[in-house]
Amino acid sequence: MAKDQALPPVTRSRPPGPRQAAATAARAEEHAPKKPFNPGQFAREVRAEARKITWPTRRETWITTVMVLIMVVLVSAFLFVVDFGISTAVTWVLKTIGA
Repeated sequence: MAKDQALPPVTRSRPPGPRQAAATAARAEEHAPKKPFNPGQFAREVRAEARKITWPTRRETWITTVMVLIMVVLVSAFLFVVDFGISTAVTWVLKTIGA
């Protein structure tokens, strides 16, 4: 290829950014016809979703509760020790500076 012949510019299309995608979705919602609210269909959908729920057994609930209580006791003991240590250090520093 000769020096005087230039290559055509390369054009790349970028995917739309989050703002452009949100704006496009908002425009699509504005023009889409709205369906009327159907309480019967809504109730059927709620019941169908409620059937998918798996509830924990009493044993699982009890074990989880005990684990949470143990963690609460451990974290409160840790925070008490840290608070006591910082309080003691600050008191010692203030007494040393003030003396």
